[in-house]
Amino acid sequence: MKLVSLIVGVLLLAATSQAKDRYLVQFKSSQGFAAMKSYFASAESSSPALQKSLDNVNAMVFKTKNAALLNSLKNHPEVLSVEAEYFFPAPKPINGFKMQKITYFESGLKRKRPSVDPLAGVPDFKQGPATPWGILAVHAGEAWRQSGAGQNARVLVLDTGIDSSHPALAANFEKGKNFTQNAAGLTEEAAYDDEEGHGTHCSGTIAGVFNEQTGFTGVAPKAKLLMGKVCSAEGCSSVAVVEGINWGIQEKVDVISMSLGGPVGSSAERTATQNAEKAGVMVIAASGNGADAPNYSPDKKDPKCGGGFFGNACGVSFPAAFPTVYAVGALNDQLAKTTFSQWGPELDITAPGAAVVSSVPRGTGRESKVKIIVAGEEKEVLSSAFGGTELIPNAVIKDLVAVPGLGKPEDFAQVNVTGKFALVKRGEIKFAEKVKNAIDAGAAGVVIYNHSPGLMQGSLSEDGSVIPYPVVMVEKTTGEALVEELTRGTVVSASITLAASDYASFDGTSMATPHVAGVAALVRSANKRLTPAQVRTLLSATAKALAPNDTNQYGAGIVQADAAVRKAVGQ
Repeated sequence: MKLVSLIVGVLLLAATSQAKDRYLVQFKSSQGFAAMKSYFASAESSSPALQKSLDNVNAMVFKTKNAALLNSLKNHPEVLSVEAEYFFPAPKPINGFKMQKITYFESGLKRKRPSVDPLAGVPDFKQGPATPWGILAVHAGEAWRQSGAGQNARVLVLDTGIDSSHPALAANFEKGKNFTQNAAGLTEEAAYDDEEGHGTHCSGTIAGVFNEQTGFTGVAPKAKLLMGKVCSAEGCSSVAVVEGINWGIQEKVDVISMSLGGPVGSSAERTATQNAEKAGVMVIAASGNGADAPNYSPDKKDPKCGGGFFGNACGVSFPAAFPTVYAVGALNDQLAKTTFSQWGPELDITAPGAAVVSSVPRGTGRESKVKIIVAGEEKEVLSSAFGGTELIPNAVIKDLVAVPGLGKPEDFAQVNVTGKFALVKRGEIKFAEKVKNAIDAGAAGVVIYNHSPGLMQGSLSEDGSVIPYPVVMVEKTTGEALVEELTRGTVVSASITLAASDYASFDGTSMATPHVAGVAALVRSANKRLTPAQVRTLLSATAKALAPNDTNQYGAGIVQADAAVRKAVGQ
């Protein structure tokens, strides 16, 4: 049984200070909710404080500063809790993606829907150069034939919004709704555009259209997508999350995917997820990215897990830690738990969550082309680009200089990088700091080589601004070979171009969650009779076990779409 630690009623009401003065009032029964709804709807009792009634979760949203009204509600025999709206940080990838200021919002493309020619029927999976590694790891393509590639399933993503006109998403996008409020406290329901990039990325992993030419695809490329925008720049609203779940129940979706969460959960959120379960809606959520914090513990009962309203991250975050929510942890491409992935007794399963390539709002990603030139011979090497750089359509060619150490100011003092590309090893200090030190030393650009296998992307900007210098990453083996050549005195040059992209690589349990949501969509598409509890059991039973798992680091293991769908069809 999952451990549930709740801050409810008066405690939650007192623990937060909110300028919006919104409260979620939860009722003990559907009968009590109906009676109170009728009371507040009557002419003599109508209250401007009542904003919304959430019929599927037996709750109401009030906006008021009236202490007498709040006390009356808290003391009412039919009221279970009165919870002040609180915000937890909006989900962001571990590698720090930040959308550029020059985006499709400024380019006139915002409401244009590109012509999309999806493949008729169920596609035959074929790996291509742009197939994300996670699609292969969960064996998604092998499950398409028996599941219709998800065509009988609908998935609601509760996140930061979506670029609904993205070529990988337009054919599968059904509808969206905004549950966040603007500065005036108003909600524009149709304003579900993604200004952060996170929701678009998660959506692509779940149901990105299969591209025969490149091989890019989501796990369930025929499933339908709905987007509930519950997170904005100020964070994710506890009220908006409950509203989103309420909408999912109303829409009778098959799966709700939430790549979000925090160290605490509310009574209303727990009830909402339970009501979703009763309504036949499976809820899946991210375990959290705080496991590499100094005081992290997988056990919520650990004494060091207290302290303040949000406390320290321990165990699995909420809402993933609720009993009826399927909690997902993150793996790297070696199928090992990532350092950041939270775990503990509440963790159910794991999925790919590092270097996951998926869709981002059009033009906000970056792709690089790097060629190394030695003695006149040119060779293209694998590379990744960084957000926060200007587009460089024409190749910039400069000599490379190996910088000792890890790119600190004292390291640059030992070499002359003026007008050249600085070759710097990843580690210890932030990418942005390495680049600033290089530019301060006169470098014309930076080539960072990884300290571990593979590539990653990151951001050089916290506010979306850009720098006019090329910055790229190359693989560990490439970087070490370049250092060796330069140490021998060989003159080595690099040619770099940077182009806009509709795709980007993210890390996080946020990226693992949509893999599992996509597999759940395949399963529910294959067998609509299965209940959420049966789907959870089935996914766990067919997962590939991983070890060591002495403290439940991996839950049931890595989700396997082909085995899950085969079992679903047989039931």
